[in-house]
Amino acid sequence: MRVLFVGDVVAHPGKRILKNILKSYLSEHQVDACVVNAENIAGGLGINYTSAKELYSFGADVITLGNHAFSCADYFRFCDSEDRIVRPANVSSSWPGKGEYLIDLNEKGRLLVVDLMGQVFVNPIPNSPFEYFENNIKRWKETYRPTNILMDFHAETTSEKMAMGYFADGKVSLVLGTHTHVQTADETILPCGTGYITDAGMTGSVEGILGMNVDSSIRRLSDKLPAKYAPAEGPAMMNAILADLDEKNGKCLKIERIRLYE
Repeated sequence: MRVLFVGDVVAHPGKRILKNILKSYLSEHQVDACVVNAENIAGGLGINYTSAKELYSFGADVITLGNHAFSCADYFRFCDSEDRIVRPANVSSSWPGKGEYLIDLNEKGRLLVVDLMGQVFVNPIPNSPFEYFENNIKRWKETYRPTNILMDFHAETTSEKMAMGYFADGKVSLVLGTHTHVQTADETILPCGTGYITDAGMTGSVEGILGMNVDSSIRRLSDKLPAKYAPAEGPAMMNAILADLDEKNGKCLKIERIRLYE
């Protein structure tokens, strides 16, 4: 089973590059399933229905979110009916939406996509992702009978992400970090067979700060003055992870960083 995971899509530049290259990339590399993190796709904050439909048309099979899942009010309108959009699962049980989705690829196997969020320096602070994982891994396997499991771990700190990688090693196929928007050079297969990277990176404007406008970011960070974040414009890049998974034993066979530019 070959899977492409696309790092956090930010605003129009991120959508534009996926519209132009994603389908051809999936076809050329014979990708079986495409998962896209898109918690910043609606003007740089949250997701709306129009953007979700666009991603599906570009080739996404499942969309994952993060701490900005509910930052765009439009998400409340469709989150309970749109199964293929997965928000962090380890939040209050009163939150609408779903935290897992199964992709059935027939002879290629069954890929369960789950989304968990870290607790360190993240708002809103969810329930423990480690405890949630421990309490649900058996249910996931009994309910869905997946051949492979992909976890989007949306977290701030490298240490928490690495801890989750080792905590889940041998129990899931992939632990892919998101949220910090900078692709890390530490992709690896952990000792028990789980593919891991601290951060898959970002799909958005190259000429920005984490996909956002440079001037407004500097104003907030250097001058300590209020400034509304605005998405950066200009040429875009796609950061992603390409992984080959063994549907017989659930292990990762190969993991590769992808970075493509307009």
